Amino acid sequence: MRTGRLYIAVAAGGFRRYATYRTATLAGVFTNTVFGIILAYTYLALWHERPHLGGYDQAQALTYVWVGQALLSAVSVMGGGFEDEMMERIRSGDIAIDLYRPVDLQFWWLAQDLGRAVFQLLARGAAPLTAGALLFPLALPTSPLTWLAFLIAVLLGAVVSFAIRFLVGLSAFWLLDGAGVAQIAWVTGMFCSGMLLPLNVFPGTLGEVVRALPWASFLQAPADVLLGTADPLPVFARQLAWAVALLAAGRMLQSVATRRVVVQGG
Repeated sequence: MRTGRLYIAVAAGGFRRYATYRTATLAGVFTNTVFGIILAYTYLALWHERPHLGGYDQAQALTYVWVGQALLSAVSVMGGGFEDEMMERIRSGDIAIDLYRPVDLQFWWLAQDLGRAVFQLLARGAAPLTAGALLFPLALPTSPLTWLAFLIAVLLGAVVSFAIRFLVGLSAFWLLDGAGVAQIAWVTGMFCSGMLLPLNVFPGTLGEVVRALPWASFLQAPADVLLGTADPLPVFARQLAWAVALLAAGRMLQSVATRRVVVQGG
């Protein structure tokens, strides 16, 4: 019970930490809204030429755009969460202090990152989605159950995102600079999450592969739940399977790193 309260406190601390950056948050909301408008008009032109592309009508395609802008920071599609700090702590040797804490390293960072994700969803997610609903005809659901299912999918997507970025952060135990791995991860995330185009648009085998990869949990899975184009339970099961598998991989890699690798700088 005490450990549970500790992780809740860590998550709350992560929320408060990002809440202090008010100017950066407002700038992010503005950027997401402007980029959303540009992308929405691009989708309008594309869906005008190819109606029902990917199984979406025009309103669903526009909704997909704004859901993407709402989730961009919440699930850290382009990185920018805890992993940069974690890699710096590994490089400097400060990670040794983290390992001596009477808490689990992976769960500590997970709790902190979920606190960040909640703040980003509320602060940088709700405003662009609201702006999109005011500017364009979106296909937003009216059922509270659909919204609840969407939030569950977002939560699972955030956990999958954390698990991938935790692996990226751990790479710093072996690399002098993990920036290259982080850049590869966010480029892959942009392409394979559906942030550029819905994964349903990708043809044939390529489409099947990218929809099966863990990055689909970031955006495509929550969007399909919100739009009603997928049954939530199989979506949750797939996201949960990836979350468990990747968290387990992170735990094993953490064990190898802390047993066999000398911390750089420490």
